Amino acid sequence: GLLAHVELLSNLISKGAGGSFLQSNAAAVVRTLTINMDLSSVDRDMMSSFLSEGQGEGYAPQSGQITGILKQMKDTMEADLADVTAAGAAAKDQS
Repeated sequence: GLLAHVELLSNLISKGAGGSFLQSNAAAVVRTLTINMDLSSVDRDMMSSFLSEGQGEGYAPQSGQITGILKQMKDTMEADLADVTAAGAAAKDQS
């Protein structure tokens, strides 16, 4: 799912292999998440730039920041999933 795409990109970037991911359909999913998630404008701009330009010039200094943003996105998605799961369980218990 979406979490897997974010985690995959983060792992690839940390290994210096994000370029191949950026050519995939999964990168389009991460682009959409970047637009739709509640990120700061600075983080959103950095992710958008990275996803557009890939590992070209200026990539190396940003790789740590990009993986940090991806971790934040993943943590948010996991927390949201846990909230939805808990709410579903509570609703089931009430019925």
